[in-house]
Amino acid sequence: MLNIFTLANGRLVQEEIEALEELSKFQPIWVDLESPTLEEKRWIKQYYGLSIPEDAMDEDIEESARFYEEDNGELHVRSDFLIDDDENPRSVRVAFILNQHNAELRSRGVLFSIHDEDVPVFRLLRMRARRAPGLIEDAKEVLLKLFDADAEYSADSLENIYDELEVAGKKVLEGNVSDELAGEVLAAIARQEDLNGRIRRNVMDTRRAVSFMMRSRMLNAEQFEEARQILRDIESLDNHTAFLFDKINFLMDATVGFININQNKTIKIFSVASVALLPPTLIASVYGMNFKLIPELDWRYGYVYAIVLMVASALVPMWYFRRRGWLK
Repeated sequence: MLNIFTLANGRLVQEEIEALEELSKFQPIWVDLESPTLEEKRWIKQYYGLSIPEDAMDEDIEESARFYEEDNGELHVRSDFLIDDDENPRSVRVAFILNQHNAELRSRGVLFSIHDEDVPVFRLLRMRARRAPGLIEDAKEVLLKLFDADAEYSADSLENIYDELEVAGKKVLEGNVSDELAGEVLAAIARQEDLNGRIRRNVMDTRRAVSFMMRSRMLNAEQFEEARQILRDIESLDNHTAFLFDKINFLMDATVGFININQNKTIKIFSVASVALLPPTLIASVYGMNFKLIPELDWRYGYVYAIVLMVASALVPMWYFRRRGWLK
């Protein structure tokens, strides 16, 4: 899918391109390619003179090769964007190519973005730019606003983690945690821990991308200050992710502690039963060894006496354990 974005009265306007001829009608500042076909790549090459690298969206690209500037002034940035999906949270690699000075583009610059699936941050920026005139002025502003929206999207995801952990914490701290409930809580905590780790990695990647833009000296004074504000926001997110890691570890330890308590209760039952049955076992052993003849033939009440004695010897320890409160 090929979409281009132009500025009209200070607002970002989206146009979906379905033929090469349509490109000549617009002067975009942002060209977005979602799962581009070979034909759409050919259109970009033919009209804008831009060749999209084959490894643009490779996941195994070296970290040092994710941010660089070509001799012709093209700025290449590969950054990960978070998708906070309840079923499958993940990160999506997006390749950006910022062409700032190219006569073929017939404009002050165009940002090209290439990705395999729709990114929520892109939708968020499109919605804001349509509603807020003057929010975006050029291609560099688009890239900065995307990173700004990415930091805010990560902050929203962290708030959701707080809410989910609060629900899990109430279940754990109420006590009487069964094994089934503990399993549900552990699964929920594990999901939030995985999402928190992805957010931490995402904001780290965003920090690197924004820092690269600041070092490249491509930003004006106002954009440079905006980039610094994004970095400050990301730094505050780092503190939240660190706190959430501690909270997750606490809830994890508390839940495992309740599981251990439940297991100890089961082991205690067997321990009490073993101690209570020890005297009857001893009586049975002595009873069986000290009769010269078969008991029921030599003494009429031999079996009855032994059974009563064995039951009494089992009840006395149980009464003692109950009095001490060990059976509760």
